[in-house]
Amino acid sequence: MGYLLGGNVDGALVVSHHTDDHLLAELGASIPVVFGGRPLDPQSTDSYYVDVDNAIAAADGTRYLIEHGRRRIGTVAGPADMPAGIDRLAGWQKALTDAGLESTAVVRGDFTLAGGVRATRELLDAHPDLDAIFVASDLMAMGTVTVLRERGLSVPDQVAVMGFDDSPAALASEIPLTTVRQPSVEQGERMARILLGLLDGETMPRRHIMPTEVVVRASA
Repeated sequence: MGYLLGGNVDGALVVSHHTDDHLLAELGASIPVVFGGRPLDPQSTDSYYVDVDNAIAAADGTRYLIEHGRRRIGTVAGPADMPAGIDRLAGWQKALTDAGLESTAVVRGDFTLAGGVRATRELLDAHPDLDAIFVASDLMAMGTVTVLRERGLSVPDQVAVMGFDDSPAALASEIPLTTVRQPSVEQGERMARILLGLLDGETMPRRHIMPTEVVVRASA
């Protein structure tokens, strides 16, 4: 933080932030800052950010599973201290509640492959009858597919898997992932354009929401 506030940079792009990153609000008071994702810090209400509507996107992914006949849908959620983790869990819950289905099969991961493996094992131990799993990131979903296959469960016949991001991990998985696509490259470009505009003294939108879509492959 001292480096950033010491006159070494004109502005900053911030990604993968957590709710306890309170110093980022102070940074925004000194230099232009654009966040990749909605900040949760109460002091960051005036922040500039580019994001997707993670709650709606997660609900769309979950509804896809419901519309394709899945009724016992668990989730490997993201961290509780990150906006994406919070919002994607909320979207999954809303889709199930709206459909009159239970939304109790939840284990949190940490957006890593190892975290996905750990969380999926815990989830299946507690809920062995699941017929679908919504996973809050493709990297964790890779771990989910691995665990399901280790346990002799076929994907997607017995258990469908829905990822999130449409990252390179979606195609690197043992079974190509059906996933919710967020336009990561376009988000980065938009963040950079907003920051450059701020540095040029232009009036820029504080909140920019990008579109998402379900990309269908082999896992669901």
